[in-house]
Amino acid sequence: MTLIDTLTASLEDYLEAIFHIIAEKQAVRPKDIAKRLKVSNSSVTGALRSLADKGLINYAPYDVISLTPSGKTAAKDVVRRHEVLRDFFVKVLAVEELVADKAACRMEHAISKAILQRFIDFVNFVEVCPRAGAKWIAGFGYYCDHADTQENCEKCISLILEEVRKKKTQQRRKSMETVTLKDLKPGQKGKVLKIKALGETNKRIVEMGVTSGAVVEVERVAPLGDPIDIKVKGYHLSLRKDEAEGIEIEEL
Repeated sequence: MTLIDTLTASLEDYLEAIFHIIAEKQAVRPKDIAKRLKVSNSSVTGALRSLADKGLINYAPYDVISLTPSGKTAAKDVVRRHEVLRDFFVKVLAVEELVADKAACRMEHAISKAILQRFIDFVNFVEVCPRAGAKWIAGFGYYCDHADTQENCEKCISLILEEVRKKKTQQRRKSMETVTLKDLKPGQKGKVLKIKALGETNKRIVEMGVTSGAVVEVERVAPLGDPIDIKVKGYHLSLRKDEAEGIEIEEL
């Protein structure tokens, strides 16, 4: 059992809050945490001392708070669990974002890595499988809201098959042009087809989770096109432009 595994749900909430405040303001003070978590200053002080004793934060009274390398790893793990759960509730179960976010907050502390990976795999399946996708989610949402069933499954399947044929035709047309991760705009998603990078660059990309078949989403592109921030398997990563150019993509 690692140190991270011994954290209580409350301490994980503090780590997550510190991580987000650093991302927003670069500097964290106890009053920022108290305001974000809606707790007393004395509660914050106790939690900060516990996190400091575990080597997860750098903390001294009246000074700014920062995450240690171990603390940053632990915080990223909590944030990832939260985002994966929230994405599943929104993208697969068609739950309203605010409700999904609150549910993810409660569940993120107990979910195992194996089950979390299943959530990620299922969301990827929904986004890639021609029988799923946005229309399938919309249909499920309608079913939940109206307690209705799909009466004409044959018509639904016929429509899906027609969409698959159209997609294949579009893919044949696009096969003449190589689409890379660099070509995607913020908000666009794609499935990794091939990684052309070699040696250490290839190893780095694969270790970050960008592998063949993975679904990636471009979150942000720097003004000059470098770096490119992406989301893959619940992780937020930054790639250099030349790295993104070496990753062939099938647009989704």
